[in-house]
Amino acid sequence: MNATNASKVIGFAGYSGVGKTTLLKQIIPLLSAKGLRVGLIKKTHHDIEIDKPGKDSYELRMAGFNPVMLSSSHRRAIITEHKLVRERSLSEELNYFDRTEVDLILVEGFKTEIFPKIELHRPSLGMPLLHLGDSSIIAVATDATLPIERSIPWFDINSPKPIADFMLDFLNDHGIY
Repeated sequence: MNATNASKVIGFAGYSGVGKTTLLKQIIPLLSAKGLRVGLIKKTHHDIEIDKPGKDSYELRMAGFNPVMLSSSHRRAIITEHKLVRERSLSEELNYFDRTEVDLILVEGFKTEIFPKIELHRPSLGMPLLHLGDSSIIAVATDATLPIERSIPWFDINSPKPIADFMLDFLNDHGIY
């Protein structure tokens, strides 16, 4: 990923069940209220199926069309079958993301990749802190006070406004906002 792409992407990294989606649903309206047009890439480890058997688009895809675009006056979806089943990198997925209508792309997942991200951590889940081994983590949001040295900002995971304000400052410091 080049520096220009990295500067317009901020991720939320953490283990399953930590509350990434919950926090994102609270932060996106705060960023939108400041005039930012925000897109999202969400990583999943499941075999997703967004089309339904019996629908023309599904039947055409099963017949071999690849990719298939569904288009309406409200939205578009592009379904692309991967010939090789493997995890895709964030850079690969960003190549397919239409950036013409967004100022910022938030990313849920891709926690092992190097790009600016905010770690979400709940000690009650019993998982290790990610930022101790990942210098691309720019802040931590947690629901507990931990007795460790803090070299990056820490926030209350249950208070989205300070996190959104930090993100705006980060974007401003990098000439995006």
